[in-house]
Amino acid sequence: MKKEFDHEKIKSAVRALIEALGDDPKREGLRDTPDRVARMYDEVFEGMRYTNDEIAEMFNKCFEDVQSNDLVIVKDIDVFSYCEHHMALMYNMKCHVGYIPNGKVIGLSKIARICDMVAKRLQLQERICADIADIMQKVCGTEDVIVIVEGEHSCMTARGIKSRSAKTRTSAIRGLFDTDHELRNEVYQLLK
Repeated sequence: MKKEFDHEKIKSAVRALIEALGDDPKREGLRDTPDRVARMYDEVFEGMRYTNDEIAEMFNKCFEDVQSNDLVIVKDIDVFSYCEHHMALMYNMKCHVGYIPNGKVIGLSKIARICDMVAKRLQLQERICADIADIMQKVCGTEDVIVIVEGEHSCMTARGIKSRSAKTRTSAIRGLFDTDHELRNEVYQLLK
């Protein structure tokens, strides 16, 4: 069930933040900023409106009676997210999703849509991997899922240590990908 955001509360909080930073929320350039931010949050945090089960139901578009158990990989799915620790942008993120079909295959665009919706939350990169893997298992009816996410975090590149070239890579490894090291290595080779 889609949850709605409280736009008035968001606008009030943004006005208070502008004031706390020492600026005037009534000045020309900032007058409409609280409303713009509230509307932007509708888009960039859309995934917070849904549980993993609801996302799985939303994108449960599979082709049944598939007699293939060959590896399927979609790589280089672009997403962005916001770190829940600093509300800082996680950018240049690429999701790579692989699975072994179990009698059905998901439409390929649905994999990208799942990644996008999961990323549109206050997140940890590790949880992005786990959430995508969880949803893929539900939709595809297979335990055999691997998700790898690479990204840059502005909480590391633009503040604090300011390590501009640091990239973070995380993975969620389920089923055969966890136990069959040759299969896992095949995935890593295909991602190069």
